[in-house]
Amino acid sequence: QTDRPLIAASMFGVTTPCVEQAREIFESAGFEVLVFHATGIGGQTMEALIREGLLAGVLDITTTELADEHVGGTLSAGPERLRGAAATGLPQVVSVGATDMVNFAARNTVPAAFKDRQLYTHNEQVTLMRTTAQECAAIGRIIGERLADSKGPTTILLPSHGVSALDAEGQPFNDPTARQELFAAIQEHCGSIPCETLPAHINDPEFAATAAKKLLSLIPKT
Repeated sequence: QTDRPLIAASMFGVTTPCVEQAREIFESAGFEVLVFHATGIGGQTMEALIREGLLAGVLDITTTELADEHVGGTLSAGPERLRGAAATGLPQVVSVGATDMVNFAARNTVPAAFKDRQLYTHNEQVTLMRTTAQECAAIGRIIGERLADSKGPTTILLPSHGVSALDAEGQPFNDPTARQELFAAIQEHCGSIPCETLPAHINDPEFAATAAKKLLSLIPKT
């Protein structure tokens, strides 16, 4: 049991370095960090905790569940994802971690409609599908619209060099066009919410540090 104020962070395997680096910054600033894995149930649990009013802020780095919700993957957190902090006014920094992928189970479970898509076998139980530029535009619109009405301090940070470990130079999901469509749709639909593009990869130390320090600046000093 701790009396340190709580920050929630959303993480996936492909965004782990970002969240781990941010966690160190939060802990050294006197916060406790609760990490939620973006597996559907993880996002739902985090949203519930946000609405209970137990958190000081949320570092929503990994919004991949929205890709599954939109495209039809196995890890959707449902239509309430990304709405809790916006509705309650909780300070939040949001990014687009792992929106380059939709999750399925073993390769033979991937729906027939997707059989010609770019698939990546993570392991025998997990198959990842690259989101198209068109899907990224739709996901970006969802993110922008859900954040546009945020009642509290909110900032969106976009990593121009890639949104996951697989979306990086030389990696199989590297797709600058899809990233651009994602970012443009967020910027178009997020209203007056600050939206900043950083010349970094999501797992670069400077991106994590910028995100963590930005959230700390949004949390009221007690």
